[in-house]
Amino acid sequence: MPEHAYNISMTWTGNQGTGTSDYDAYERSHEFRAEGKPAILGSSAPEYRGDSSKYNPEELLLASVSSCHMLWYLHLCAQAGVIVKSYSDAASCELKLYPNGSGEISRIELKPEVTIDERSDKRLARSLHHDAGRMCFIARSLKCNVEHLPEIRTEG
Repeated sequence: MPEHAYNISMTWTGNQGTGTSDYDAYERSHEFRAEGKPAILGSSAPEYRGDSSKYNPEELLLASVSSCHMLWYLHLCAQAGVIVKSYSDAASCELKLYPNGSGEISRIELKPEVTIDERSDKRLARSLHHDAGRMCFIARSLKCNVEHLPEIRTEG
């Protein structure tokens, strides 16, 4: 089986001159880079002194799951003869916090809205979300469940 490797560099950009001399003395800002691609600006969530105009790790994890699911779904639809006209997702996750300050993503919910050609099989289009969930590299790597609540429409 072929194996693939992916690389990202991440740099903290939040040193305001005194480093982490105090909890309030630094920004949580950082950036991710991959060769030949624009930077992604990151921070912690606003609840943790982060910059709300930048992506936080929880949002990036959620975006990865949503994107991976969509890409597998489109692939499976193309193989099965289901013609997808549009796809969007309103993904969400829940962060469970523990008394020691740690936490974990305890639940991820994908709510894809898919429009398919009227000649495509609506039941098959719905069932392929289950198959995409089983194939998604990111979802398979997580310890929490990823639920799929698709809405399928026809067009044509």
